[in-house]
Amino acid sequence: MRRKVKNRNKVGDDPVYSSENVSKFINYVMQDGKKNVANKIVYGSFEVIKKKEKTENPLEVFTMALKNVGPTMEVRSRRVGGANYQVPVEVRADRRLSLSLRWIIGAAKAKKGSSMKERLAEELIAASKNEGEAVKKRENVHKMAEANKAFAHFAW
Repeated sequence: MRRKVKNRNKVGDDPVYSSENVSKFINYVMQDGKKNVANKIVYGSFEVIKKKEKTENPLEVFTMALKNVGPTMEVRSRRVGGANYQVPVEVRADRRLSLSLRWIIGAAKAKKGSSMKERLAEELIAASKNEGEAVKKRENVHKMAEANKAFAHFAW
């Protein structure tokens, strides 16, 4: 059983949407400590979402995308008697959030052509509609967990 983490740093709410998840998203987008650049990318992509989806609140698209991309099961490697087994385990809520943020950003970075804010907006819109590369990644993780269901009794 995992011990409770005592001193985990809390990320404050972001100033525009007052959402902790948006603030974490900005931190994941940030590279080399350049938070202003990350802010411009994330808020710019939210503006693109506003225009493309004709919605007043892009936060709804963002939260729907996070919900659709977050995996419920994943496989963890476990060594039992000289053999390694891929054991399916449930994903904790904080890990689910971090994986979904990472996968969305990774899928946006993998695309070529347009600016980062446009690629990020496209990926968020696609993920909110249950499509796109990040959702494919989640499906692959779920397929792996389903395929290795026979080893679930090795879970610790």
